[in-house]
Amino acid sequence: MTRRRSAARRFAIHFGAPGAARALPRRFAACALALAVFGAVAGVSLTVSPAQAASLDVREIQTQSRHTFRYTCAAGKTFKVTYINGTNGQSFALVPVEGRNLLFVGVIAASGVRYVADRYTWWTKGPGADLYDATNEDSPKPIVSGCATIMR
Repeated sequence: MTRRRSAARRFAIHFGAPGAARALPRRFAACALALAVFGAVAGVSLTVSPAQAASLDVREIQTQSRHTFRYTCAAGKTFKVTYINGTNGQSFALVPVEGRNLLFVGVIAASGVRYVADRYTWWTKGPGADLYDATNEDSPKPIVSGCATIMR
């Protein structure tokens, strides 16, 4: 019986270290695939590393809407988050975390909209939002909390 590798697994094998596909949890593999899809949705060429560049074009996924909001948080931090909605129903958020922009993928939430990327969760409820780190021992406390959309 021949098994086909998922796109996320192929991505991990091609761009990851040896054995990365076995060690890569499914949640993170889905995020890696979403990052690749985001490049096509946003029309961006994605660079994998300085030595090895890759671009991705997924013509089957179209952008329905793109909105950028500015947030201010309880600790006084301010930043912009860009939300991208695909015509296929998928949603993404481009959120700055620790000095780099991460692509978050919309997932099922009990309330509000929850986005995940790597070990982080960006959870929005109405105009408010919090950022969580899944590896934080003090979970479920957010690492950035009390964020609210700045309305003009």
